[in-house]
Amino acid sequence: MKGYPSPMSGNVLDRVFLARLAGTAVFEPNGDQVGKVRDAVATLRTNNQPPRILGLIVEVPPRRRIFVPITRVTTIESGTVVITGSLNMRRYEQRQNEILVIAEMLDRTVTLVESGEGVTVEDIAMEPTRTGDWFLNRVHVMRKGRGLRRGASSTVNWEDISGIALHESNQGVGNLLATIANLRAPDLASMLHDLTLKRRVEIARALDDERLADVLEEMDEAARVELLAELEGERAADVLGEMDPDDAADLLREVGQERAQTLLELMEPDDAEDVRRLMHYEDYSAGGMMTTEPIVLTADTSVAEALATVRRSEISPALASQVYVCRSPLETPTGRFIGIVHIQRLLREVPSALLGSIVDTDTSPLAPETNLNDVSSYLASYNLLAVPIVDSNERLLGAVTVDDVLDHLLPENWRHRNHAVSEVQ
Repeated sequence: MKGYPSPMSGNVLDRVFLARLAGTAVFEPNGDQVGKVRDAVATLRTNNQPPRILGLIVEVPPRRRIFVPITRVTTIESGTVVITGSLNMRRYEQRQNEILVIAEMLDRTVTLVESGEGVTVEDIAMEPTRTGDWFLNRVHVMRKGRGLRRGASSTVNWEDISGIALHESNQGVGNLLATIANLRAPDLASMLHDLTLKRRVEIARALDDERLADVLEEMDEAARVELLAELEGERAADVLGEMDPDDAADLLREVGQERAQTLLELMEPDDAEDVRRLMHYEDYSAGGMMTTEPIVLTADTSVAEALATVRRSEISPALASQVYVCRSPLETPTGRFIGIVHIQRLLREVPSALLGSIVDTDTSPLAPETNLNDVSSYLASYNLLAVPIVDSNERLLGAVTVDDVLDHLLPENWRHRNHAVSEVQ
């Protein structure tokens, strides 16, 4: 963005634009990094006075967003935030009188007091007072353009705008999306968890189908069911089609039979068929956990071709750990299952070697009725990242990966559980 100063210039800063601060590393005085800035928490005041900054939202491993009081922040320099004192590691939960500056204030439509012109909030700056308090004193806004021309931007005082605290039924997300563009799907899911349903829906509608599918796969069941219910039928069906079939099946089991049937009818027939097949199995069985899209190749496939297949970026590490050798057809359910080839074996063989000459036939597949405990024991016993699932006719139905097993072994709310308060000195 142009038209306003960058908070990443200079040394100690007395004006910090918060959208620019997002992603900045947070350090203890001894130089150890504790996390990254994700947002700032403010509280609105009466008579259009500048809101007071209460603290920063800092993401610490593993994907936990905690609250750091602004009084603990000793230094904000170029690319660095330094804090002091102990950290309360309890997951941050927004209170009624608090507002998340980046997530909730960016992209709001406000009014310039002097002209009555409607403008869009692109960034907000906090400034310290002599007492050490920080307030939101400056707002970077964008005026509406004419035709295809982008409007002019400027930075105004907080007192020069009105309406930022008003409810906006259809708030934009353009500037917020730019701020979170580099977040991985699990991190974005964690961020959405902390927002209101209204804001989650606005962001979800702006994400493309593939990105939203990845995020839904990382959310708690209750949260993703709630979010899916807010999406229009065709959009919801398109997103389900981009999800892994096992995750889509899990989600549809939770939305109710009538809604699930409607969405299945709106999905592409091939995608819907895979999901329907998985929904026939019990949730905690191998059939209910498996993906129907493992890497399936024939015995006359070369090692070079197999390595090129597992190299594709869209394939998860667990699925890429081994390929399944079967007779045609190669779409699940396949022809007769022959065996597996581990990626380490592929790396040790000459590129021209055929999979039929190196296939492992000693690893026994499991039946789709196998329960969760037996699947997890099998993976642990043989140090596998995935296990093939076959039917009574020795056709490959899919594969259960270790991440799917963990999803079922851990508590339902494991992604966002509030553990007992602990402190880091």
